[in-house]
Amino acid sequence: MSGDERALGGFSRDAGRNAHEADAPTLLPVPSLLRSLLSDHLDPGYAAAAEKSGGRPRRRGVEWAWQLTAGLAVAAVLATAAAQARAVAPATRETQHVLADGVRTAQESTNAVAAQRSSLAARVEDERRTRLEGDEEGRVLLDRLDDAEFAAAATPVHGPGLTVTATEPGTSLDLSDVSKQRIPGGRQAILDRDLQLVVNSLWASGAEAIAVGGIRIGPNVTIRQAGGGILVDNQPISSPYEVDAIGPPNAMQDVFDRSPGLQRLRLLEASYGVGVNVSAADDLTVEPGAVRDLGFAKPVGQ
Repeated sequence: MSGDERALGGFSRDAGRNAHEADAPTLLPVPSLLRSLLSDHLDPGYAAAAEKSGGRPRRRGVEWAWQLTAGLAVAAVLATAAAQARAVAPATRETQHVLADGVRTAQESTNAVAAQRSSLAARVEDERRTRLEGDEEGRVLLDRLDDAEFAAAATPVHGPGLTVTATEPGTSLDLSDVSKQRIPGGRQAILDRDLQLVVNSLWASGAEAIAVGGIRIGPNVTIRQAGGGILVDNQPISSPYEVDAIGPPNAMQDVFDRSPGLQRLRLLEASYGVGVNVSAADDLTVEPGAVRDLGFAKPVGQ
């Protein structure tokens, strides 16, 4: 095979030519584009550039100089950013301290006002009882007020009952296991609707007063989800979630053991590793809840 044939990938320049037969094709049957691909291994643009430069190789020194310049520029940018970060770090920490102090001050003020309110409410209650207990009509009115305050969860209650504790599972070793996530992208297994179902099941079991995380459940109290946390009466609570229910322990537990609330917790226990504990207590104390004024109301059915 000649050099031209090798350049054509094995095709001869005379392939397909026939001078012995009349009207036989005399042109090469290989298309010109295919022949060009087989014969011209260098792009014309590269060939022209090589001819223009006289075939001289690119200078390594110029390439290294450009690479060194680019590296120095990147290093300068990073150094400037680091210097700026160090310069603003003290101001950032100072701002954080100021905000934290403001939060603590506001919390202390809120606690002081709440304590003052509780003290004034106790004085009002004592004064009211002193004035109403003097006659029969006053005592009847006082009994009606006591019933209304108890229904509004405005009075402290203590006595035997049940404590239901639900604890979030520990962090999984495989954080990429999305099958263990009730909320996409989150690790929280116990949600607001689970605690709502537990509270409703305890009411149905005969509870007289209930508190979730130490917060009394009353007519105007809600349990709701807020991002990755749970709010009870707009106050955040965290795991372990304790639900205290005052009432006859044995009778309550017999009903609660078959309730949808405990079944939901058992399902979470089996599926997500949630800790569940139900125990009876001889003496539980449930603090009074916040009482809000109603703008309007009417009896049901009217």
